[in-house]
Amino acid sequence: MKRIVLSLMVAAAPLFADLEKLTLSQALEILKHKNLELKVAKFEERMKALEIKAVQGMNYGKADVTLMAMRSNDAGNVFGFKLQSREATFADFGFADFMNAIGYGAMQANGDFGAFTQGLIQNGNQILSIAPEDLNYPKARNHFQTKISYMVPLYTGGKLKEYAAIAKRMYLMSKLDTKKTLNMKIYETKKAFYDITLVENYIVNLRKIIRNISKLEDVIRNMKKEGYAKEIDLLEVQARKAEAESMYNQAKLNRDLAYQFLSFLLNTEVKSIKRVREYAPMPKVDKARLEYTNVDIRKAKLGLEITRHALEMEKSRYLPEVGAFAEYGSADNTLWNDFTDKDAYTVGVQVKWNVFNGGVDKAKYEEARLKYLQTRSQVELAKKGIALKVRKLRTEILSLDADVRSYQKQLKFARRVYQNYKSRYEEGLASITDVLIKQSKELEMLLKLLKVKHNRNTKVFELESLLNRGGNL
Repeated sequence: MKRIVLSLMVAAAPLFADLEKLTLSQALEILKHKNLELKVAKFEERMKALEIKAVQGMNYGKADVTLMAMRSNDAGNVFGFKLQSREATFADFGFADFMNAIGYGAMQANGDFGAFTQGLIQNGNQILSIAPEDLNYPKARNHFQTKISYMVPLYTGGKLKEYAAIAKRMYLMSKLDTKKTLNMKIYETKKAFYDITLVENYIVNLRKIIRNISKLEDVIRNMKKEGYAKEIDLLEVQARKAEAESMYNQAKLNRDLAYQFLSFLLNTEVKSIKRVREYAPMPKVDKARLEYTNVDIRKAKLGLEITRHALEMEKSRYLPEVGAFAEYGSADNTLWNDFTDKDAYTVGVQVKWNVFNGGVDKAKYEEARLKYLQTRSQVELAKKGIALKVRKLRTEILSLDADVRSYQKQLKFARRVYQNYKSRYEEGLASITDVLIKQSKELEMLLKLLKVKHNRNTKVFELESLLNRGGNL
């Protein structure tokens, strides 16, 4: 039910100009739907998914429909057009001029076969040298050809299989990239929430300090009237108050900047949040499952699989490729005229086997093998490096926890010392300089505590990101 409410809130978010009293869980839901970097990463995912389909489609071959329309008076073209249209006649070979010469010889022989034969022997070269008018100077002809062709790979030595495997893993890699982006954006969102909480609590403490300084200022003014304080005492207090107010204004600017960054992450204007605890909880580390959950290690493993398939693909260069093709069409001087009477087909199979190319295939195979071995070493490096980084972060967090406890005690002590010196000043037992020195120590401890809490929370969120605790899209 809670998830449904969050989803409805996310859907309704664009209806409102600003978001107020936003909770961290609500912010994370909005982040998953509206963050611009995540949208870009999702588009990359979709493009990689389409690449898989493109590779798979190669197995089914390619079919083309071609329609050509031409007109020519070129002797070769016109003769070829007529052949394709199945309309070629002996007249197209120039037989009209040949038959005229034969007829003329028969007429001269006047029925005497011997004389006719003798005339052919004597005039044969002259007859054969006749340039046929119909063949050499044909009339221009239109030609329309419709053709359907289909080519399909029957065997590629495993190339298409390996291409498909690589494309699938590239898609999975893009999903991991999206996951890593999500983890980073969740890290930044959580950090922004905790930073705002810390700064707002810091602002509250600064307000108290400023009020205390103002009270001290009033005390000094009254003591000055009675002659128990000097003008320099008042000026010192006012200078310290100005310093505290400057820190207060800077803190408010930092808070505004954090809100602007949070609004950028959510792609929605955020006016206020519901504060979280100052202390982000330490995530539990499962060392046995680290290599199965960490995104960088999973990406390295995928990279190893990709190089393995690339190695297999290089092996396929030594194998033959077999393809089949078929073509069916019809041609005429009129579009789609007597289509089936003038149709034709062609089918065939092609085998291609590269037997020598100067050692290029061997070099590429060796390069792919070395790349595979290199990636395998990188996987081991990633496992050990991430494990080391996790241990380092846990150690740093535990160390910062100790610093937080120490600064909290020092801050508590500094406040008591300040109150003690303030009372002693009112009794004339301490100078205003001593009081302000102690009050300065309180400000120093407050600022140190803010920084160490900020650093500690940052380390916690880094550790969560390494452990892939960002959730799912």
